[in-house]
Amino acid sequence: MTRPNPLKLNPLQLKTLTLLQHLATLWGETPPDGSEGVDVNHFPHAHGDHLHVGDATVLSRDASGLTNESVWVALERKGLLRSAYPYSATLTPAGLAYETGIADQILHRADH
Repeated sequence: MTRPNPLKLNPLQLKTLTLLQHLATLWGETPPDGSEGVDVNHFPHAHGDHLHVGDATVLSRDASGLTNESVWVALERKGLLRSAYPYSATLTPAGLAYETGIADQILHRADH
């Protein structure tokens, strides 16, 4: 079994990567340059204290890394994405496969 968070990402980096992974499954596209990975260029906007991401709701505080260039730089440095901040993030194969272990904690889904 793979240990969650082997690169020791900080909590904000983990939340941001988790959210980007989920966005990639919803609205991801082939990168414009044809490289490997998934390009994410659609970012939901907050409605007060939360935002809607497909079938999930995310607290605004858990999504703050989407608008934090330093978080994107750190994830890029670790090889998890290629940044075109603030327009798009291309998740690399390593970023897509990275086990954050927190999706169930930040992606809240209704039980109905």
